Amino acid sequence: MDVSQAKQEHLLALKVMRLTKPTLFTNLPVTCEERDLPGDLFGRLMRDDPSTIKGAETLMLGEMLTLPQNFGNIFLGETFSSYISVHNDSSQMVKDILVKADLQTSSQRLNLSASNSAVAELKPECCIDDVIHHEVKEIGTHILVCAVSYTTQHGEKLYFRKFFKFQVLKPLDVKTKFYNAETDEVFLEAQIQNITTSPMFMEKVSLEPSMMYNVTELNTVTQQDHGVSTFGKMSYLQPMDTRQYLYCLTPKPEYAEKAGIIKGVTVIGKLDIVWKTNLGERGRLQTSQLQRMAPGYGDIRLSMEVIPDTVNLEEPFDIRCKITNCSERTMDLLVDMINTSSIHWCGVSGRALGKLSPGASLSLALTLLASVQGLQSISGLRLTDSFLKRTYEYDDVAQVCVVCPS
Repeated sequence: MDVSQAKQEHLLALKVMRLTKPTLFTNLPVTCEERDLPGDLFGRLMRDDPSTIKGAETLMLGEMLTLPQNFGNIFLGETFSSYISVHNDSSQMVKDILVKADLQTSSQRLNLSASNSAVAELKPECCIDDVIHHEVKEIGTHILVCAVSYTTQHGEKLYFRKFFKFQVLKPLDVKTKFYNAETDEVFLEAQIQNITTSPMFMEKVSLEPSMMYNVTELNTVTQQDHGVSTFGKMSYLQPMDTRQYLYCLTPKPEYAEKAGIIKGVTVIGKLDIVWKTNLGERGRLQTSQLQRMAPGYGDIRLSMEVIPDTVNLEEPFDIRCKITNCSERTMDLLVDMINTSSIHWCGVSGRALGKLSPGASLSLALTLLASVQGLQSISGLRLTDSFLKRTYEYDDVAQVCVVCPS
């Protein structure tokens, strides 16, 4: 912390100290083999050392606490706490003392003073104490500006201030990836890396969805009717370690049928991350609104509603498709089914599906037959808009596993 000293001699003295929790004491173990000259001397000294952990003397971590010796690091999302003390070092009474604390960042200036009213008088060897708290929400240089104004007993008004500069560092590196499913579901993968020098306890990592989506967290598994975290019982993130969190977003029912609206939605939501460090110091970060690239469905979107995972060889099976008009015009659709070497369509090809207005959907039930075993792709489906004589072909619509019945 940089301090600019006041050049003028004043009756009052200003002291500013950062309030932070102590840390666990670390000692440097010195060991040797028993056949060496010191023998068991070093071992006995470590066992007699009150700062070591009994039975684990060779560990660097002790069981005592040490007070902070410097300003230390402060990270984005943590709460900055500082103790401000104004002491009357003179032998005379001082009146109308006003202490003001502002925090200057790169974008704004914040008033952190608990009270903006002046203290009527301050006797010699007495002091005015104040504790300020601020949740740090910006990265970079911060300057704590402490200003003191007062009046001497002779009526002279004096003023001085001091500047305390510190850096706010980034605690986490957050990266996101979006995966658009064949349906309107969106999967979000959030990669969170601890870029500090100490382990973190991840208390909460949640996704707050936008107004059009519901979210399902996919970071737990069900065991004996209880949800168990996929990261184990101890949710610690070591320095430079990375963890992936997965979420599934589905459109709310009132928006699910509005293909045009969901198609253009790019704002998904924001991540809320809460962690604790050292002796329970809490930090919290909220990302800005996460945005994805809007999927391009074209004029017509074809998605699967019902399809079996496994089908028998040379036995008919049924599927159901959903056809959505994503354009801004009405279509008059015809469906054609073209056989492939492994998948054969059962039904009338070239039949009319009727008119489909913009944003509307229809369900299409189809029957198929597989002639080749293994994992087969369903292809050969073609839609034609008779108004514009425009054809839309769909290959690799889905896949099924074809087995030989026993």
